[in-house]
Amino acid sequence: MLLAGFLRRLIHTGCLTVIDANGRRHRFKGQRDGSEVTIRLHARALHWKLFINPMLHTGEAVADGTPTVEDGDLYDFLDLIALNIGWRQPDHWLQRFIITPLRETGRRLRQYNPASRARSNVARHYDLTGTLYDLFLDADRQYSCAYFQSPDDDLETAQLRKKQHLAAKLMLQPGQRVLDIGSGWGGMGLHLAQQEHVTVHGVTLSEEQHKVSRERAAQAGLAGFVTFDLQDYRAVEGPFDRIVSVGMFEHVGVGHYGEFFNKVRDLLADDGIAVLHTIGRADGPGATNPWINKYIFPGGYSPSLSEISAAVEKANMYITDVEVFRLQYAETLRQWRQRFYANRERVLELFDEQFYRMWDVYLCGSEVTFRHGGHVVFQVQLAKQADALPETRDYIFDEERRRARQDAKSDSRAA
Repeated sequence: MLLAGFLRRLIHTGCLTVIDANGRRHRFKGQRDGSEVTIRLHARALHWKLFINPMLHTGEAVADGTPTVEDGDLYDFLDLIALNIGWRQPDHWLQRFIITPLRETGRRLRQYNPASRARSNVARHYDLTGTLYDLFLDADRQYSCAYFQSPDDDLETAQLRKKQHLAAKLMLQPGQRVLDIGSGWGGMGLHLAQQEHVTVHGVTLSEEQHKVSRERAAQAGLAGFVTFDLQDYRAVEGPFDRIVSVGMFEHVGVGHYGEFFNKVRDLLADDGIAVLHTIGRADGPGATNPWINKYIFPGGYSPSLSEISAAVEKANMYITDVEVFRLQYAETLRQWRQRFYANRERVLELFDEQFYRMWDVYLCGSEVTFRHGGHVVFQVQLAKQADALPETRDYIFDEERRRARQDAKSDSRAA
């Protein structure tokens, strides 16, 4: 089996047993102890497909049901593989000299996201149906990394802490005008308007998100304080005192970073503050996993910090603070995955078995990438003026403690 030599070099921790399509058993035992997983291949084509392009064909095969995990489950299998790969790409001559260079060479073309294409890419993921996201997200539909300040935090608490953490970094004052780029289902904008007494304008390219966010604003009685438009960020007119963008920058595309930060600079008041919350990569510039690009987030890319900082420098703005969440998203994804599993039958009512398996790959694969694959979350704070913010970070923690006290008083009054 062509795949055997590759797996023999790959597995250095744990043990992977592969039962090929001919029924032969191949055991790959690493030098270090770890989990043991057995996978059975039901199609002979997988013997060469998984060798040639494992990053694409593994997800496709699982979605089609042609491999099955016999000892362990899909998460165990992907976790074992990710642990052994680490930050490296799958390493054999075909990958090293042909496939990986081709992926990296073509990444700007795949990430070419003018307004029309950006909208169609967004629709393929976010406009599936809002009901799907209710099955695994928190009640506020926060579809980005949560902020677990304690191991005892549940998902709802951690997502609230994320919003409060971002609000503290924005140093909001009542009456300020805030732009939310990539406003999702409206949770961040509604939170800021309710808790910080600011006016918020949110923009999204998802028709489903736009509809839901407007309905939520009306139901909350905030229609005069929060507005949501179905609009590309490049068409927004300012100025704004504050700009926040959570989980949207991954859809901008590396070739548009200059355009994005120049627009942020132009929209921001002279003494304004912006905070960008984005998935990133700790191992430097790269290319999006081809399966994720094809089936989950077309046109998407998680940037390195060097790519962000280079574009900010050219836009003549200060990077005033950078925070890196290393395992927070892994825990967020673990909780999403558990909720997704608990609602399996409802997912199947909406879609089919193949879709369920595809999203199982997406959630499992994303989690192990944050655990072992060098993916992180960056929160990058920006300003146009050097004195827009205090020199020390104490104000962030002071604001968070103030909000925690407010929450405690609200809870005691409710009790």
